[in-house]
Amino acid sequence: MFSTITSGAIQGVTSYLIHVEVDTAQTLPGFDMVGLLGNEVKESKERVRVALKNSGIKLPPLRITVNLSPANIRKEGSGFDLPIAIGILASLGYIKEEYIRNILVIGELGLDGMVKPIAGILPIVLEAKKEGYTTCLVPKPNAMEGAVVEGIHIIGVSSLQESMEYLMAGPTEKDKMIVPTKINVQQLFQGKNEIQNLDFSHINGQGLVKRAVEVAAAGFHHLLLIGPPGSGKTMIAKRIPTILPPLSMEESLEVSKIYSVSGLLNAKQALIIQRPFLNPHHTISEYALAGGGSKPRPGVISLAHRGVLFLDELPEFKRNTIEIMRQPMEDKEIHIARSYGTFQYPANFQLIAAMNPCPCGYYPDLNRCNCTPFDIKRYLSRISGPILDRIDICVEAPKLEMKELTREGVNESSAQIRKRVMVARKRQEERYRGTRYQFNAELGVGDIKKYCPIGSKEQNYLEQVFNSMNLSARAYQKIIKVARTIADLEDCDQILQIHLSEAVMYRITDSKYWER
Repeated sequence: MFSTITSGAIQGVTSYLIHVEVDTAQTLPGFDMVGLLGNEVKESKERVRVALKNSGIKLPPLRITVNLSPANIRKEGSGFDLPIAIGILASLGYIKEEYIRNILVIGELGLDGMVKPIAGILPIVLEAKKEGYTTCLVPKPNAMEGAVVEGIHIIGVSSLQESMEYLMAGPTEKDKMIVPTKINVQQLFQGKNEIQNLDFSHINGQGLVKRAVEVAAAGFHHLLLIGPPGSGKTMIAKRIPTILPPLSMEESLEVSKIYSVSGLLNAKQALIIQRPFLNPHHTISEYALAGGGSKPRPGVISLAHRGVLFLDELPEFKRNTIEIMRQPMEDKEIHIARSYGTFQYPANFQLIAAMNPCPCGYYPDLNRCNCTPFDIKRYLSRISGPILDRIDICVEAPKLEMKELTREGVNESSAQIRKRVMVARKRQEERYRGTRYQFNAELGVGDIKKYCPIGSKEQNYLEQVFNSMNLSARAYQKIIKVARTIADLEDCDQILQIHLSEAVMYRITDSKYWER
């Protein structure tokens, strides 16, 4: 007897449906599995056999053949255990064929027949809904994750026995046995918690740095902070999430898919509702940052998608590790190529980096700096020109004076700064409605003239700056995009020379420290 069960698999952060075809025949007994299988899938045969036995199902002496279709795509992971077991039960006549139509089944089985959680449920459920399936049978710990997708029933099961009883029941009896998991997504967003104990009101002084951070947050621009130890670079960087615009539902789903594929969503966390903030140590490897490995998984730059990637002590990272970010910073995605396939991961992150200007940290204060010119040049050269060129805003965080540290008064809070950021965000939302852009920093070369028109006076100013600072074409375009954000913060439709002047001020990477 022949049966087909629909399941799903992941490639990168995208999903595709897999048809588990099971045939039982009264010939020489055996259990064969085909369909370009990875090691975990090959081992599924033994897990399913023992799980069925321990669930009270005795397999008759038949020839069981399982094919995972399409056969030209490599199958990885342990999520095919449950659909294979259900397919065998359907072939043996335990479950009626009409009861498993329009149902997607996925889950790992323990030897005792319990259903264990797997990674990647969210994108698989999204694909199932897209293809017209009405129900998804998933591990109970993954039910909350799948339930964020509206318009499809999510049935969380704990064991093979429970799954079998649910599928054997008639249409009117199913919902009485297991109530579909439901989630109020809007309530999730309303109830999200703010970051505790981090606020810009705690930071005295550094007015210029705070302004640069505000501009970076408003336009999602890359930012580099340079200054001596103890000037507040790390404190400021860690407070940037408190002024960033909240994730939209669309952005939340994008980020949650990445975390789902990585297995980082738990039973109590249905969605990522705050912008990610990742702060890897400088010893991080290239693969951990970019992703990949023998079984490719998203790296840190993908986990920071739609959020902040904070690299503290930037020159201490390996140069090869830093250089990996070149392509993702431009293309907003990263491609991992392996012999058995190419994997594409989103990487639209905001880079926030902090560094000292020299090994001892005190250059250009020659009274305190004991580094030789060669030491300084070698230290700064760890950050290549192409990486610097991709950073929109670079600002110096000078040493704080005693009077600034002890100054009394109330500093501007994160809530006040965020209010202005949200005004700029609203203008960008209206400007880019119906396009692929959300922030000014994302603008492509071909659309800069369309969305960032420059007057003749301002164009003449830019030409002078371009020639005097010997700017690259990319740096020139970034100045315009930063100026567009500054104009948005000022609630101004036109980019004026004062906006361009401030944007030019943030290009200290083209002078002072890195001489061209």
